[in-house]
Amino acid sequence: MEPGKNYWPLGIILAFVLFFAGMATVVVIAATHREDLVSREYYEQELKFQDQIDAIARAQKAGAYLRFDAAAGRVLLALPPAQLSRKFAGKVTFYRADAPGLDREYMLEPNPEGAQQFSVSRFSSGPWQVRASWTADGQAYFLEEKFVVAAK
Repeated sequence: MEPGKNYWPLGIILAFVLFFAGMATVVVIAATHREDLVSREYYEQELKFQDQIDAIARAQKAGAYLRFDAAAGRVLLALPPAQLSRKFAGKVTFYRADAPGLDREYMLEPNPEGAQQFSVSRFSSGPWQVRASWTADGQAYFLEEKFVVAAK
C-alpha cells in the first residue's frame, strides 16, 4: 500500500501567499487613494476656531443675520448700517463640501441699509453653506448658514 501525498505544507504556504498579496493590495489602494480634506487649510482653520466663535457672537450681538429664501432663490445678508460707516471690508463664500470646484466667493458690498442679496438660482442642486466674514473698526465678524438648493 502506497501512502497518499500530503498537501498540508502546500496549503499553508498558499494561505500565507494569498494573505500577503491581499495585504499588499490593501496598502497600495490606501496609499494611492486621494482623500481631500474639507479645506486645504483645515488645520490652520481649527487653530483659529475660538476666534471664529468670538466673531460669531459679535455678529449676532450686532444684529447681523443670513437668511435663505428658497421661494425667491436667494440668500439675504443683513448687516447693521452703523458698521458700514466705519472702516469696513469683507467677503461672502458659498461653499459646497462635496464639490470644492463649485465654491464661489463674492466681495461684501451691502447697500446703505446694510443688506446684500445673492441669487442662488444658477447654483447646482444640493447642500450648500454660505459664510460671511467681515471686519469693521478692527473687529472681526462671522456668520454661517446652511441651505439646500432644490433640484430644478
